[in-house]
Amino acid sequence: MMTLAQSLEIIGNFSKPSKMPCQSWSIPARRCQTGMKLRNVVGSICSKCYALKGRYPFPNVQAALERRFQSLLNPLWEEAMVFAISMTESSGFFRWHDSGDVQSVEHLEKIANVAKRLPNISFWLPTREYGYVSEFVKRHGSFPENLTVRLSSLMIEGQPPATIAKRFGLTTSGVSKEGFTCPSSKQDGKCLTCRACWDKNVANINYKQH
Repeated sequence: MMTLAQSLEIIGNFSKPSKMPCQSWSIPARRCQTGMKLRNVVGSICSKCYALKGRYPFPNVQAALERRFQSLLNPLWEEAMVFAISMTESSGFFRWHDSGDVQSVEHLEKIANVAKRLPNISFWLPTREYGYVSEFVKRHGSFPENLTVRLSSLMIEGQPPATIAKRFGLTTSGVSKEGFTCPSSKQDGKCLTCRACWDKNVANINYKQH
């Protein structure tokens, strides 16, 4: 059995976003496939990407994110992720990708497998990779009950992708006035007791532009 140090050597350390009640695992935003196509599209959410601002561009941060990206090629990634989350996450929650997005159907399958193996953890995955989600559902039918996948809108004030999400039995999020509004802007930028992002009963979450 691997040690915690060995597992973190494989997958890299977890992110600890100050807003979140839990840890996250992330890769460089420049590795986003759909996101980087939208980067230069005026009015797109990705044109204002927070993960390309602030501390994210620092060389040491980008180097750590890139190491995590490269770790996806390691055949022990899933095993290491399960072990590290089980050993370090006590909140009962976990977020995928405070920076970056799903890279392939196989990447999505690994994320789902981690969730299956950790049924006591609630996972949240926001993504704009609708095609990979569609292919996953074709292959597997549905996502694990403890994994909330939110299809993210493409445009600021654009309609959330509700039709696609409904077809797959998923939820959505966006920068608009649709549905539940994230309360963090009124809570010093923190989730505090809110866990709506992880709640499949919340059909859409509206985030403030940041």
